[in-house]
This record gives sequence, C-alpha cells and structure tokens, in this order.
Amino acid sequence: MTYIATTQLVRTLPSMLLCFLSLEFSFPFPILAQSPPVEENSPALQEKSVDVFARVIANQKHMEANLDLYERIQKVEIRKAGSDQHPAETRVLRLFPAGPALTKIPLSPVGNPISPESYRNELEKLAKYLAWASQSGSSQHDAYAKLERKRRDRNDLIVSTHDAFLFTRVGEEMRDKRKLARYRMIPNPKFKPTNRNAMIFSKISGFVWLDEEAGELARIEGTVTEDISLAMFLARVYKGSHFMQERYQLAPGVWLPTYEQYDFDGRKFLLSFSIHERTFYTGYKRVGPPAEALAVVRSELDKLAAK
Repeated sequence: MTYIATTQLVRTLPSMLLCFLSLEFSFPFPILAQSPPVEENSPALQEKSVDVFARVIANQKHMEANLDLYERIQKVEIRKAGSDQHPAETRVLRLFPAGPALTKIPLSPVGNPISPESYRNELEKLAKYLAWASQSGSSQHDAYAKLERKRRDRNDLIVSTHDAFLFTRVGEEMRDKRKLARYRMIPNPKFKPTNRNAMIFSKISGFVWLDEEAGELARIEGTVTEDISLAMFLARVYKGSHFMQERYQLAPGVWLPTYEQYDFDGRKFLLSFSIHERTFYTGYKRVGPPAEALAVVRSELDKLAAK
C-alpha cells in the first residue's frame, strides 16, 4: 500500500520520522539542535537560544514518554488533493498505550464504538494484553527490550541531528495567551551525514515555533526542497512535499501533539502516489503503565457489563 503511517513520525518528532512506505523504509525530519547563526542575533540572544534549544530537546524525550502513558483519539482525514475542502475518507481510532505496544481500536467517523459487541471484544483483548505486559517473563523482557532499542534509536537520531540545521530567530507571535518565538530552519552546509537517513537533512527547510518560557516545541512546518530518494532509489518523495505539526500544553508540564498535516507526492517503484492527510488528536487521558492501565480497562468493561 502507499499509505504513509504517521504514528512513528509523531513519536520521533522533532526527529520528525515521516514514515515508511510499505517497504518499511523511514526517513527522518530533524529539528531543534543547532543554535541560530550569529549574523542576525546578539550574543545575549544566542546564549538564550542555545539554552532554549537544549531544554526543548530534553522535553522532546519527556513528550515521547508521556505518549506511552496517555490514551487519545486519533482522527485522520484523507484527501485526494491538499486543496480539497472535504475529506474523501475519515478514519478514527482510539489509541491506547499498552507497554511495549500501542493498541488501536477502530471507532466510527464521529468517534463512537462501531458496535457494542466489537468494542467490548477489543477491550477484552486489550485487557489480556495489559495483564500480560504487567507480568515479568522472558517474552515480556524481549518485548520491552525491543521497545527500548527503538527508544534508543530515536534518541540517537536526535543526537545525530545536532549539527544538521541552523536556526535563525525571525520574530515572535502570540498563540492564545502564550508568546512563541519563530525560527527559520535551514540545512547546515557544514553538516557531514554519517548514514543514509542523515543525508536527507540537506533537503528539508522550514520554520519552528518555540514556547521559550516553557522550553517546548509548539509548531513545526517543513518543506522538501529537493526530491528525496528512498529504498535504493525504489521510492521517491518529490520536491514541494510539505508537513506540519502543532502541540499544545494539555496539563501542567505536559505538551502533546494536537494536529498534523502531510501533503506528499512521489512514486514507489513505477507507481505515483499522492498522500494528503490531516490528523487531529483529542481526548488525552493519562492511563499510566500497564498495571494502572489494566485497572482503567477493567473498570470500563465492568461498566459495559452493567448496562
């Protein structure tokens, strides 16, 4: 299939892993590592920006950890063209963290259970998995070890992008009652990629908005400035493809994604693809690690049984 899975991308922002095609080849879109160039910034502002970017990087890891503790509703609107006002298809999922896995329960387009029976069956399967994930054993150890390797790879990716981009502070904007600093993001010409994924960094530019007081990424927009070849040239993402994400503070010290948009054109093998998605995240609720989450699911099952 040519559908681009965005979940991995969100988990790795600001490394911005925008996906694997069905070949499972991923390419990262990094941010938040390099201080602004000196031409347009005073020494005091440079020092402040370096400190802010260091905090944002640390908070990125905190956000990823929170995504393993918070359930949410994901609504994906799929359009045939980015300019379409109405989606051709809408997919709604309840995303529930379950230790080494993320359970995805299909919902109706308006966010309700598709049917009481199917919804209850999904919850029962989730409860069984959470019970398993709460135990210790060789299979659990292997599953968590695999998860930890993925986390380590994401962190390594963030570190590898430290010199990939230059950031220039270009202004300030108000969003609600919070002040956001806007930075232009361009590839660093001195950056020397050490692997195939890192070579893509030179083909991305855009803007980031930081809440400097909180040390958080509030928004990112990026554009592909040159065609990106993937999978030994078997796939290509075309110049002009675009992505963005917004994050909001949903609880004290908890910033999480609320909206994403992807407009990609390219080809895979000899077939062209065009992917235009808008994704909304709502209904965040902390469910905790598997043992705590199991209690949440069992309580919901008890309520369903009492009806």
